[in-house]
Amino acid sequence: VQLVESGGGLVQPGGSLRLSCAASGFTFTNWRMSWYRQAPGKERELVATISNTVTGSSTDYADSVKGRFTISRDNAKRSLYLQMNSLKPEDTAVYYCYTTFQYGAWGQGTQVTVSS
Repeated sequence: VQLVESGGGLVQPGGSLRLSCAASGFTFTNWRMSWYRQAPGKERELVATISNTVTGSSTDYADSVKGRFTISRDNAKRSLYLQMNSLKPEDTAVYYCYTTFQYGAWGQGTQVTVSS
């Protein structure tokens, strides 16, 4: 299993970023995917989750990002995305891609820094 995140960087407050996660080594379509983040000195927290359902996909978000972040997936490209808008300094963290495949697997993370 391999998960490779990209798209992080430095952005000003109010700006936007789009994170990507390229997955390989498992049947991507079959598994729930999530984004987590970890800020310095804090525990890793769940940001957003997306699952495939019979009628499409189901998403869930942390209260702190609802209305600002959008999680999506492209099963044909085996890719997971996180569109982040209206970014705040408190969104600064390392963002990780996660799959529930087998016992769970993590990417290496991508740094997002929101600062003026």
